[in-house]
Amino acid sequence: VQLQASGGGLVQAGGSLRLSCAASGSGYIINDMGWYRQTPGKQRDLVATISRAGNTNYADSVKGRFTISRDNAKNTVYLQMNTLKPEDTAVYYCNAVVVRMFPPRTTSNVWGQGTQVTVSS
Repeated sequence: VQLQASGGGLVQAGGSLRLSCAASGSGYIINDMGWYRQTPGKQRDLVATISRAGNTNYADSVKGRFTISRDNAKNTVYLQMNTLKPEDTAVYYCNAVVVRMFPPRTTSNVWGQGTQVTVSS
């Protein structure tokens, strides 16, 4: 499975962006999907995750401003980011937990290439 993220860019504080991440590949079931972000010199932090059934989890810093969603038919996860703040500036990575459909039913953690989000003050 490969993940291709898109939708990053430069936006002013208070603005909005929508990130997308599409998974490609066959022979796998995609379970949880999510978004993480990282700034230089810091660890990669969770932003939001969503289960295959649609259960969501958010970092406290983005609750009420960001919305994660997914389209299982398209194997795509989205992150709608509203009321952006300069501290949201980071490289955003999408993530998927995938399970092989056929034995051995191994589980893998797959990462996309990252997309830069820059919020100017």
